[in-house]
Amino acid sequence: MIGRKTMAGAHSAVLLWALMAAPVLAGAAVRAEIAVDVGHTLLAPGATSARGRTEFEFNHELAQALRATLNTLGFAVRLINADGRIDSLQARPQAAEGADLLLSLHHDSVNAFELQSWQWRGQTLDFNDDHAGHSLFVSRDNPDTAHSILCARVIGARLQRMGFMPTHKNGRRRTYADFEHAVHYYDGLAVLRHARMPAVLFEAGVIKNRDEELLLRDPVRIARMADAIATAVAACVLHGKPAQDEAAADAPARHPANAD
Repeated sequence: MIGRKTMAGAHSAVLLWALMAAPVLAGAAVRAEIAVDVGHTLLAPGATSARGRTEFEFNHELAQALRATLNTLGFAVRLINADGRIDSLQARPQAAEGADLLLSLHHDSVNAFELQSWQWRGQTLDFNDDHAGHSLFVSRDNPDTAHSILCARVIGARLQRMGFMPTHKNGRRRTYADFEHAVHYYDGLAVLRHARMPAVLFEAGVIKNRDEELLLRDPVRIARMADAIATAVAACVLHGKPAQDEAAADAPARHPANAD
């Protein structure tokens, strides 16, 4: 695990540049391509929100907003699994082949033992209002872990600058690549480790939280989140250079991976 204080100092200049440069990048001509992966499928839709909406629906909505914003910035966008019918986990990074960055979009849940029941429109559903916020994941089994960490950090920093708060609940199970910006290692995650380009998995928020679920369905807030992510992606992909501690992580994990 990278030391928190060392980490913050090592990449502070990179993050500062990225955030200050963001308004300038918005008007630049860009030829990079971003692969945006819609997490889960129609048959395996992921978590269910406190009010019964599937994670896939949340993922798809955010992906559409992010694609539009990235297009506005001049990026080509390859939307993966837009119809929710992709064949396998390995098919996602394969579909991203040739892109400059793979960004897989998800929405978070909580452990089953942390859930409580409630009634919503005649249905018995479950919720947890203790956890809220976004988080990010990278894999040391990805061939470009350094740039994956860099992009995750810049996304996390930009989101916080725009008022979005991260969750640290995933730190109970996943080692930090960057504590301040809630970037975790998830080495065995298929969509990250099988990608042949930098790859980041983004959890936009906790849909089991009844208040955050409503925020995650708000079109204005979705657009703001998409703008934050897209601006950070522009900074990272176009000009970002990994810091020393990021480059040090650019090697296969030396412990058993938790395959997904």
